[in-house]
Order: sequence, then structure tokens, then C-alpha cells
Amino acid sequence: MPKQPTLMSEFHFKDYQQLKHLIQAGDIIAFGGNSIFSRWAKLTTRSVVTHLAIVIETPSSQANPVHQIIEATCYGGNSGVMINCLHERIEHYDGNIWWLPLSEQHRQIFNLNKSECLAFLRAQLNKPYDIWQLFASTVDATDDLPFFKYISYNVEDFSEWFCSELVAAALRMGKLLHTINASEFTPIDICRLAIYQANYTQLRGFKTPITGFNSVLPD
Repeated sequence: MPKQPTLMSEFHFKDYQQLKHLIQAGDIIAFGGNSIFSRWAKLTTRSVVTHLAIVIETPSSQANPVHQIIEATCYGGNSGVMINCLHERIEHYDGNIWWLPLSEQHRQIFNLNKSECLAFLRAQLNKPYDIWQLFASTVDATDDLPFFKYISYNVEDFSEWFCSELVAAALRMGKLLHTINASEFTPIDICRLAIYQANYTQLRGFKTPITGFNSVLPD
């Protein structure tokens, strides 16, 4: 059975080079951007997190690890599901970046299902970026109203992806989530799942905590 949510979490600000040897596949990387769209997302979700990626690969050599992350985004003149180097994203991103490491309990669960999860993620490469479901996922006020729910409620659809939808589906493949609609998850929803270590780390930007981090039981 999963443990109860951590009521008190702490976060630190550290340089990526100080802790890159600790980052593992399955860990979540959260972003808080400064673009017009990111500011709109912060307003509608009432959070500082606007984008997510998941670590999919760490090299066998710990001397100079290069972490690869997979994300559904617009970056470098391209859009869709893509693999990027974490250190490059940290170096060039306009905004805040946090590292959310899985708890030991949930890492064990993820590692048992790691192969299936990573194979699923790689199979999504180059699929289009789903801007319309992204907008709908962040506006939930009308989800329970007749007719109007069709404006903002997302039916699960994996032909295209937005960032937190991809991460939620990956966590489901890793058996960290179960009966969920991945297409309704926002970035802050993922950050609030009680699947992480109590301490998380900010890697870039102005020191900013994630409200509600690690506080909601999965499912």
C-alpha cells in the first residue's frame, strides 16, 4: 500500500553539476516558463509549474552523465514528442526548473515496469503536439456542467500529446498510477502526486516552491 502523502516537503536550490549523478530514469523534471502562454497556464492552474518532462536515460558512466528527457513541447523550431538533453534545457530555458525524484518505494515499483514504460514512451516519438487538449486540460470549471463540459473535458486520446498527458500516461505504464484519464492531467496535478521524495530541488531560476507538492495520493 502507498504511504500517506508527505505533509511537509522541503526544496533546495542546487547546481545541476552537484547532483547529476543522483538523477534517475522515471524522475520528473518540472518547468515554469515566462512566455505569454506559460503565464496564462500559471493563471488558469493557479500554480508555478507550466511544463513537464520525464527522465528516460542515464548513461552507465557516472563520471560525466548526460541525461535524456522526453517531452511533448515546442522547442528548437520543432514541436511534438521529442528527446532532449537535460543539461541543454537547463542552460537555455527561460524560467524555473525543478527536479522531482521518485521516492524509494515508488522507484522500486517503476523499476519493475521500466522496460515497458520506456518502450511506450519511445513509441510516441514525433507524434504531434496537442495544443487544443492542453488548453482544455487547464480549464476544468465547466467539466461537470451539461453541454459546457464538452468544451473543457478531454477524452483520452493518444494520437497527439501535451506534456502532462504524456507524463501521466508514462506513470500509468510504470504502475505508479492506475485508473486515470491521462488527458485531464495538468502539470501541477503530476507534481502533487505523493510519489516523490520529501525533498525536491530547483535547478534553475528564482527560488520558488511548488505549492501542494507530494500531497495527493495517486488515483
